Amino acid sequence: MAASTIYDVARRAGVSISTVSLAFNNPVRVTQSTLDRVLAAADELSYLPKTEAVTRARRGVGRIGVMAPFTSYPSFARRLNGVLRATRDLPWEIVVYDQGSAAATSPTLSTIPLTRRLDGLVIMSLPVDPKVAHRLVEQKLPTVLVDLEHPSFSSVAIADAEGGRIVAEHLHARGHTRLGCVTERKKGQRATLPQEARLDTFRSTLAGFGTPLPDSLVRRVDYGVEPARRAAHELLDLPEPPTAIFAHDDLIAVGVLKAARERDLRVPGDLAVVGFDDSDVAEPLGLTTVRQPLEESGTIAVQTLLDQLSDPDRSMRHIVLRLTLVERDTT
Repeated sequence: MAASTIYDVARRAGVSISTVSLAFNNPVRVTQSTLDRVLAAADELSYLPKTEAVTRARRGVGRIGVMAPFTSYPSFARRLNGVLRATRDLPWEIVVYDQGSAAATSPTLSTIPLTRRLDGLVIMSLPVDPKVAHRLVEQKLPTVLVDLEHPSFSSVAIADAEGGRIVAEHLHARGHTRLGCVTERKKGQRATLPQEARLDTFRSTLAGFGTPLPDSLVRRVDYGVEPARRAAHELLDLPEPPTAIFAHDDLIAVGVLKAARERDLRVPGDLAVVGFDDSDVAEPLGLTTVRQPLEESGTIAVQTLLDQLSDPDRSMRHIVLRLTLVERDTT
């Protein structure tokens, strides 16, 4: 049977050839519904662009892709450093794909298996929906996930649930009985955020101490200092405000600290604050936070991918890295 062409994909999807080309090469410029139709048609027809067919016939192109929300979250630069350090003396080119938010699915990720000239891919903290996972497997693109898990791929996970427990135990030991949480708002039904696991365990650990965390003491916000500042003010305006706030990220914690300063609250005397990541802002602010092994996660992920590329029959690996509390001046 003859290989499918771009004309077949356009006909099946009910769009023009130029729209198919745009969907593959610049997916953010087409609507999500159009992209879904084009990708569904390509999947049904097992379509592979001609340039990619030539590339796949070669032994390898010497390129590894790394996709993450680099510009939105400072912690991912440190994970990328781990990748670069591990490949510095190796003959691999690292291709970086930036995605605006870890809370939303990525159109570019949907098309990478079809259009990107890569030998392998590392995906950090971005949701991989079933169709994308199927496409990655069908197109035989070796992939390793960081901060999320999927049965079809090796993964390097952070013990996010452990983070919630660590913070709850620490604040309980400090005598706090009314606590709040500021976390990132989920965007899209398919997105799964690591901080959801942190919040669930934070809540269940507090419940074990007889300290409930009702929804009224949780705020979900767009990522950034200003949304976090406003959310902290909302919590502190409650008739019974929290005496401690857990922020899912150090930058979110900056917004909480800013709100406390605007209200002339003493930290930690009037309000304790705990962040997450131990990013570059944490130490100068004296922020108590949970340290993630960020560079290590990037290093282990790319090493796992390189092992897979050298031995495609190697069994999948699922590695979990531990977290540690860094106590400073805000608790």
